[in-house]
Amino acid sequence: MKWGCISYPSSDSTGRPLWRQSLALCLVLSGLVGGCTSGSSNSSSTHAVGAETQSVTWSTPTDKLAYQYLENCRKDYVKAQGYMAEFSRSDKTYTTSNLLAAINELDAVLDKQMNLAGLYANVHPNAEMRSAAELCEQNMVSLISEISLSRPLYNRISALNIAGLDAEDRRFVEHMLRDYRRSGVDKDDISRARIKALNEEINLIGQQFDKNIREGGRQLVLDSVTELKGLPQDYIDAHKPNEQGKVILTTAYPDYFPFMQFAENDALRQKFYVIFRQQAYPENKTVLAQLLAKRYELAQLLGYKNFSEYITEDKMIKTPANAQSFIDKVSAMANPRAAVEYQELLTRLKKIDPSATSVADWQKLYLEHLVKKEKYEVNSQEVRQYFTYDNVQKGIFDLTETMFGVTIRPWTTSVWHDSVSAYEVLDKGKVIGRFYLDMHPRDGKYQHAAQFSIVSGLSGVQLPEAALVCNFPAGLMEHSDVETFLHEFGHLMHDLFAGVDQRWVYFSGVKTELDFVEAPSQMLEEWVWDAETLASFARNAKGEVIPPGLVKKMVKARDFGKAMWTKHQLFYAALSLGFYNQDPSTLDLDKKMAEIQGSYSPFGYVDDTYFYTSFGHLNGYSSLYYTYMWSLVIAADMHSEFEKYGLRNSKLAQHYRDTVLAPGGKKDAAELVEDFLGRPYGFDAFSKDLSAP
Repeated sequence: MKWGCISYPSSDSTGRPLWRQSLALCLVLSGLVGGCTSGSSNSSSTHAVGAETQSVTWSTPTDKLAYQYLENCRKDYVKAQGYMAEFSRSDKTYTTSNLLAAINELDAVLDKQMNLAGLYANVHPNAEMRSAAELCEQNMVSLISEISLSRPLYNRISALNIAGLDAEDRRFVEHMLRDYRRSGVDKDDISRARIKALNEEINLIGQQFDKNIREGGRQLVLDSVTELKGLPQDYIDAHKPNEQGKVILTTAYPDYFPFMQFAENDALRQKFYVIFRQQAYPENKTVLAQLLAKRYELAQLLGYKNFSEYITEDKMIKTPANAQSFIDKVSAMANPRAAVEYQELLTRLKKIDPSATSVADWQKLYLEHLVKKEKYEVNSQEVRQYFTYDNVQKGIFDLTETMFGVTIRPWTTSVWHDSVSAYEVLDKGKVIGRFYLDMHPRDGKYQHAAQFSIVSGLSGVQLPEAALVCNFPAGLMEHSDVETFLHEFGHLMHDLFAGVDQRWVYFSGVKTELDFVEAPSQMLEEWVWDAETLASFARNAKGEVIPPGLVKKMVKARDFGKAMWTKHQLFYAALSLGFYNQDPSTLDLDKKMAEIQGSYSPFGYVDDTYFYTSFGHLNGYSSLYYTYMWSLVIAADMHSEFEKYGLRNSKLAQHYRDTVLAPGGKKDAAELVEDFLGRPYGFDAFSKDLSAP
């Protein structure tokens, strides 16, 4: 199982537009990335929203493209001000439909600019463009913060008579009112001013945290190519010695993970592991402490014990106590099987080092590879020969077209880098959405895998657009990379399908509760273990299809290590929760991390490592990393339907699209799943899968 993520540059975890949220909630989940802004010159302007006034700075980039982009952002900023000025006029009257329509138009303006800012700050190769995006984001967040605390607009929405509205419109109004109350709109003037200041501070700190990760890559310098012993030949060929005879490896995924899986030199794997977990250290230790403190202060100001209590309130899980109970329940469930798996790794390690008494975290991937190769006859290097990037992309496109009855074709449009490609999705000959693929690593680019919303679809107004941002090799891929690709592509299609029939930006796209949002993509991962699906695209250089017998062995070997992996994921979840469910002034980050790792992970803490400094989810998801495991429970239950009726059953896939994907945020996640299953979701499928030998 490979975790990916969704970036919500314009929304909180449920995808709701930022301006109706406390910005702490929105920004903790939005995936906003940025840092300090630079420009050749600055100008200031003053605007008024309601009774509040603020000074805003806009830089003037020397780069023409960056200048044009920032000017467009500024124009939409002014346009949004105009909407708020109208809402604040005492002599202005609105019918219910006119008010909701105006709010929707404001949503669309803010949504577009926040989406673009989040994307460009992550991926644009032009440094001035990245800085311009960061500044656009900062100024938009400042305005959004004011809007989230606007009493005139809140009063207008509160006064609406919702009795005559249909279910969707009534849900829209009810959720707006809930979000406004959670933003602190009913607090006194001094509190509201501090909330606004905290929102802006949290945004800036979060930008810096993510920027440090994005720019905090490290290098492992090898003395010669002989130290690559055990690595696949294409990896060795791609890492030629430099003029000094040194081989330079980076902490980018295509360099790091194959080395940790195949390199025979244990000492070098340990060294690379430590370097990898020192990314953004020590700078992000200080930044994270600031982020935790500001969010804690905000939560207290809003009337909550801590930030975890605040952030879980409107999720499926509801409380931090429920989240902790869930983590501990799954941990206990995984313990027996994890102990057996760990012992198997240790037994294999003893063949290499008879004095070994434990398995270290840097050894697990290498040992798992050996066990699967020897016990299950699955050689990862043999498997990877069948997965070239171009074939994988085509295979995933074909699978999507077959399952959901759509067509994917190239789209001629401008892109931000020459390695980026663009496509349109058609349903019955009609274009229903567009997307970009930015799939290979480069300097200054987002280092992980995520789907970014760009335009939220509105019926008859605008088509949905999104981007997939990954860091895969352009040649041979690991099977786990294929799994990640399909996972992230699942987010992409969810976003597009959920933007086809929407009247409100608020519900358009991937806008369900964060507890659920990973489930559709987690379920879709199962298709890369299906022999029929793999046979459609998995071919080696000779054109030979991956043998069914090899796929059968892969499936058999797949389950080895699942419980250990689950336990290690629960370490991440408990860390995320533990950092945010207490007063951060009493928190020792290093001590807490080592303590939690010792409680949940089978693999102990390694000295001089600081995982939390590059754990981007501590900004993006705050205390909600548990959601990956929670949504996996739901994914397993939904997958059980496809197991019954066929993985490539197009009728069932269409039913799934209609009931789970297409609605977006029109219904609660539990209701979406029940619409698909015909019953409430349950724990049985997940439990059976985890406890099976």
